[in-house]
Amino acid sequence: MKFEFMKNHANEFKIGKMALVLQVSRKGYYKHLRRNQAKKIINARLLRIIRVIYIENRELYGSPRIHGELVKVGERCSRKKVAKLMRKNGIQSKIRKQWKVTTKSSKDLTKIAPNLLEQNFTTEAPNLVWVSDITYIKTREGWLYLAVTMDLFSRKIVGFSTSKRIDANLVVRALEQAICHRMPAPGLIHHSDRGVQYTSNEFRDFAKKCGIKLSMSGKGNCYDNAAMESFFHTLKTEHVAFCNFITRAEATASIFEYIEVFYNRERTHSTLKYVSPLQFEQRYLISGQSRMKLAQPAIEAIINF
Repeated sequence: MKFEFMKNHANEFKIGKMALVLQVSRKGYYKHLRRNQAKKIINARLLRIIRVIYIENRELYGSPRIHGELVKVGERCSRKKVAKLMRKNGIQSKIRKQWKVTTKSSKDLTKIAPNLLEQNFTTEAPNLVWVSDITYIKTREGWLYLAVTMDLFSRKIVGFSTSKRIDANLVVRALEQAICHRMPAPGLIHHSDRGVQYTSNEFRDFAKKCGIKLSMSGKGNCYDNAAMESFFHTLKTEHVAFCNFITRAEATASIFEYIEVFYNRERTHSTLKYVSPLQFEQRYLISGQSRMKLAQPAIEAIINF
């Protein structure tokens, strides 16, 4: 505080006199000035890097993810400091409010599969547990329905489909695409809500044919499929909320670009220790610590998809 006072009044009083009155040394004052100047240079450099990371990631990252990126490139700084610099310079994530979407549950209890996950959203390897759900995307042409299949291990989107109709074929195509890309072994668990699309004969027969075990959330419990709820929140607040889609085809192309170019390959996840789903799977494969024996075609599919 004394040194700051001297700095603020340096044009009014002599440094020597102020040092004498305040009982501090002139040497300490000049050392304080040099330290402050060095701090400003360091902060200015750090701010430039923060701006680059912020822009490269579509202005979507807040301080936790930006701090994670800084750590990865070898910058030594605290998350608190990053947050302070961002706040001071008006840098903040542009994400908007969450949208809530629900689907109609099946009334036929005989078609509802047991809940095999019980809110356990961790798994040891890829292609052991997939989760799926449906959401709505608004366009000027009408609603676009989006079905998504996610690998719970890496949070990677492994299959998705869109349609102007919300029917069983929508979810079958999302699962079919995931199987084509990943080639899972029999016994994979597929978890969803109790929507009529997932309890339909068409979907259940297709899953059985592929050797997939079905699992479904409890009645009205969105937390049983929290990973998919989180993805749809991310998709809509980071991307859809900033778009004004004219046609369903335009919306489909835009969502494809967001998922394949940004979400799967670049966007970091706090649950994955701030790496992207693709990087997380690549690290798993490279580490050689797999507890599940994967066939070579499946390994190549994971790397290339």
